[in-house]
Amino acid sequence: MTLQVSNSPFTEKQVQLLNELLPNLTEQQKFWLNGYLSAPLQVIAKATEVQEILVPQQTVTATIIYGSQTGNSQKLAEKLGTLLEGQFVDVDISSMLDFKVKKLKKLDNLLIITSTHGEGEAPDNAMPFYEFLHSNRAPKLPHLHYAVLALGDSSYEWFCKTGADFDKRLKELGAQQLIERVDCDVDYEESAEQWFEALAKTLVPSSVNTSQPKIENTKASIYSKKYPYQADLVEKINLNMDGSNKETYHLELSLEDSGIKWQAGDSIGIYPHNHQSVVEELIEVAGFIGDEHVQYKNETLPIVDVLKNYVEITVLTKPLIEKLASYINGTNELLDGKWKEYKEGRYLADLFKDYDFTCSPQELVDVLRPIPARLYSIASSYTANPDEVSLLIGKVSYTAHDQKRIGVASGEIAEQLEIGDTVSIFVQENPNFKLPDAKTPILMIGAGTGVAPFRSFIEERTEQEAGNSWLVFGEQHFVTDFLYQVEWLRYLEEGTLTKMDVAFSRDQEEKIYVQHRLLEKAKEVYEWIENGAVIYICGDEKTMAKDVHEALIQIIEQQGKVSRKEAEEKLVALQREKRYQRDVY
Repeated sequence: MTLQVSNSPFTEKQVQLLNELLPNLTEQQKFWLNGYLSAPLQVIAKATEVQEILVPQQTVTATIIYGSQTGNSQKLAEKLGTLLEGQFVDVDISSMLDFKVKKLKKLDNLLIITSTHGEGEAPDNAMPFYEFLHSNRAPKLPHLHYAVLALGDSSYEWFCKTGADFDKRLKELGAQQLIERVDCDVDYEESAEQWFEALAKTLVPSSVNTSQPKIENTKASIYSKKYPYQADLVEKINLNMDGSNKETYHLELSLEDSGIKWQAGDSIGIYPHNHQSVVEELIEVAGFIGDEHVQYKNETLPIVDVLKNYVEITVLTKPLIEKLASYINGTNELLDGKWKEYKEGRYLADLFKDYDFTCSPQELVDVLRPIPARLYSIASSYTANPDEVSLLIGKVSYTAHDQKRIGVASGEIAEQLEIGDTVSIFVQENPNFKLPDAKTPILMIGAGTGVAPFRSFIEERTEQEAGNSWLVFGEQHFVTDFLYQVEWLRYLEEGTLTKMDVAFSRDQEEKIYVQHRLLEKAKEVYEWIENGAVIYICGDEKTMAKDVHEALIQIIEQQGKVSRKEAEEKLVALQREKRYQRDVY
C-alpha cells in the first residue's frame, strides 16, 4: 500500500517518510505498531513504559559477516539480519572482505555464514579474513560469542570445510560458541531457517522473543528456487564446428510475460532429470519392481517418478554411504578410507552392484538428497532483450569404469531437450560479479563456456555509451571452437568491444592459454589496471583461474616494480574495490 498526500491527513514530507518506513517493517513490528496506535491517547504513555520493560535496557548487538562466491551466503546473512532486527537486535552486516579485523576484540556477538569453494577453500571475498584469523596476528577472543552456519556440497570431499575451520579457529582463540555449527548441503533453506531460529532464541531474552517472524525473501518474486518458472526452449545451437571433440550449446529460453528480471553477471539455475536408463538400472539392481509407491515431500508417488525427477542417484557422497551402511554389507572398507577412490565416476546403481544391498523403496528414498540445481552464467542482457535469456552450456561426457557417463543436466540438454520443451529455471543473483558504471574500462578473461557472462556484459554495454572493453578468450581450436566468433568480430567493428586476444591451446605444438596472452601483453594489462579497469575472470577454478591469478601477480610485481607480497596485496585491494571479480567453478 502506498499513501498519497491527496487521500491522507499527512503532509507531503510525512507521507514520504511513511512510504519509506512501512515496506521495510517485519510482521511483528507492524503488529506492535498497530496496537500502539490503536491505544487510547491517555494510555500511550503507559504502553511506552511497558515497552521499556520488555525491551532489554542494554541493547543486544550482533555482527554478521559472510563469505560468498555466488551470493547464497550473502542472501542468508541479509535474511538473518532482518530476523534479528525484528527481535530488537542491533545488527551490522558486511562481507568478510569489507570487515575490519581490528573490530574483532570489541565485538560481543559474531555470526558467520560462509560457503566452501573449490577443494575446501574459502570463497574469494572470505580469503583475507580467513588468512588473518589463522595467522599469528589473530588476537585472543575470550569475550567473543560466535555462531557459524556453513554452506557446502556433500559430493565434495571437503564438505563445509571453511565453516568448520572458522568454528575450530574461534574456539582456539577462546571465543564461546552460542549454538552448534550447522553444515548445510545444497538444499540448505530448511536447515538455515532452523539455525536462524535457534540463534534468535539464544541471543534474545524470551520476554521479547515470544514469536518468530517467518523468514521470507526480502525481494519478493513470483518465481524462485523453490517455485521455478517453466521456460520454453526457443533456440538450441551447437556452437562447435564439425571435427571438434566438444559440444557447446547456445540456448534461448522464453521469459515472455514471466516478470523475471536479471542483471548481467547473474546465473540461471536449471533443475535437471535423471536419464531413464540410469533410473531403470537402479530399480533393477535394487530389486524393485518400479511401480512401488513411496512418500516424498508429503506426496504419494511411484518410485520410478521420484528417482527420475526429484532425487540424486548419479553422485556418491560419504554422508549417503554412511546412511546406507546399515542396508549394505561390506561398506565398512569404504567408510574406512576407500570412499574417495571408489566414488569417482560411479552411480548409486554401481554401489548396489558391488555390495549386497537390502532395503525397501521407502527406506532408499528417505536417505537420498534432492537433485541439486545446476547454475549457468547468463549469456545475454536483460536490457537488450527482456523476453528471452541465453545460456551457454558445454556437454559433460566421459568414460569411467568402462561405462559412458554424461552430465545429468548438460547431457539432458544435449541429448534430450528439443525446441518447444520446457525447462524448470530460476534466477540466481550474483552480487560479486557485476558491471561497473558504463565509462569504466573492463578486462574480461574467460575460457570455454566461461565466456558466457562476457557476452551479456557486451550486450549490456551496446545499450550504453560505454568505456573501453578488452576480452581475452581461450579454447582448443580456432576453426572448430571459436564460440560466438561472428558476434565478437561485429562488436570489434562497431567499437563496443575495444580489444580482443585469443588463445587456442591445441593449434600449435606448445600449448598456449589465456594467462600466456596476458603475460605477453603485460605492459598494457598493467596500464589498464592503473587506469581503473575492472578485471573479470570466469571459468575453471582449478587450473585456468589459478593460472590467471598468478599471471596477474607477476604482471603487477614486474610492471609495478614491487615485491610479490605487495603485488598480492594489490590484488586484494582491487578485490575490495570491486575491481577484481571472479565467477569460477
